[in-house]
Amino acid sequence: MNPFLKLALDLGPLLIFFAANSMAGIFVATAAFMLAMTASIAIAFAVERKVSPVALVTGALVLVFGGLTLWLSNDIFIKIKPTILYTMFASVLLGGLYADRLFIKYMLGQSMRLSDTAWRALTLRWSAFFVALALLNEIVWRSVSTDNWVAFKVWAVLPMTLLFAIAQTPFILRHQIESDETPPAE
Repeated sequence: MNPFLKLALDLGPLLIFFAANSMAGIFVATAAFMLAMTASIAIAFAVERKVSPVALVTGALVLVFGGLTLWLSNDIFIKIKPTILYTMFASVLLGGLYADRLFIKYMLGQSMRLSDTAWRALTLRWSAFFVALALLNEIVWRSVSTDNWVAFKVWAVLPMTLLFAIAQTPFILRHQIESDETPPAE
């Protein structure tokens, strides 16, 4: 997929959520987010004939918690959606680690080669990051206005995630296995 299209499909629904909230409030924004997320997944499927599991889980949670928000006229549901999503990501990663399944390796193994020890460490790092994001979301939505929470969701979480990913680069480079090497048995 064209990287610009991928970026638009990943960020578009969130930016639409922010814009709609700014213009018409959280309930219109929630409906717009649900539509944009559905469209994003449909376009991704039309282009690639597949959709990532992360996009499917995220989309399902947006539809379920967005639907509850609109049906019950209560914005708490859309506000707790990120907490549940980040907790699910951490739980899946840690559960996989416990079951000796390195899900991060399945997702990123095509783009980099690391030893299983390094994949385990990366799994623990990302799990801790997702737990921290879940806790931070809980603190923020409970302590600021809805508009400020939406701004946090759009303008703070994404940069924090990008910075965290970039911060993993030295670790990844240190543990990178050259393509002609056989990874050491662990």
